[in-house]
Amino acid sequence: MTHTSGEVVETMTVEESPETVAQVLQHALVGEDLPDSFTLLGQEWSLHRGVFPSTLSAATEVLASMVPYPKGGSLLEVGCGTGVISVTAALEGCASVTALDINEKAVANTAANIERHGVGDRVRVLHSDMYEALEPTDRFDAIFWNVPWTYVEDGFPLSTDLHSAVFDPGYQGQSRYIAGAHAHLTDGGRLLIGTADLGDRARLDSIAEKAGMRVDMLDRVRRIEEVRVMEYHLLELHAK
Repeated sequence: MTHTSGEVVETMTVEESPETVAQVLQHALVGEDLPDSFTLLGQEWSLHRGVFPSTLSAATEVLASMVPYPKGGSLLEVGCGTGVISVTAALEGCASVTALDINEKAVANTAANIERHGVGDRVRVLHSDMYEALEPTDRFDAIFWNVPWTYVEDGFPLSTDLHSAVFDPGYQGQSRYIAGAHAHLTDGGRLLIGTADLGDRARLDSIAEKAGMRVDMLDRVRRIEEVRVMEYHLLELHAK
């Protein structure tokens, strides 16, 4: 159960096998049928091989439409992938956007889409493991991550660059995301997570609890996908 606007809302967690996800990753790496561009949110976007395609699920489209972009302010996106959300943030009125990704191919892909949409004066992209590439003084009005929600145990091998886009062993990445965010938020800044009903919400709540925070549901959207109905969640973390 979770709370939103004073109401109790039931959420569900659905399990997805790592083997199923790995098949999708293999296609993204070597699938000869993948194009070098795609259409999303009424815009054309470049797609580089070795970057998780933003159209394999509705996650990017849905979450890009849900994020409360701080218009006139600054946004940090962790795990930017193709750069759709970071570029959209600039197009929606953010004055400054920083995009981070651990996958160098994703950094190049985001850079291509920054150029494609003419937002280089407002968006920068950095190769970074979580917050490592940031300066200690960097502060943002909102920090967002469309997290790799598929839970696997510690020690699960991330055998390709794309594995870190969908697998978070032991939710260590999300633990680091929550723990390190405070140092890069402005006063009153918002810490946001995009996830889905495939995520382990109880585990995420436990991580937040240990960090002295609570997780609130801001919004959720159901989409009919190829094999099931997916429910995407936009969460916000608050200090207790």
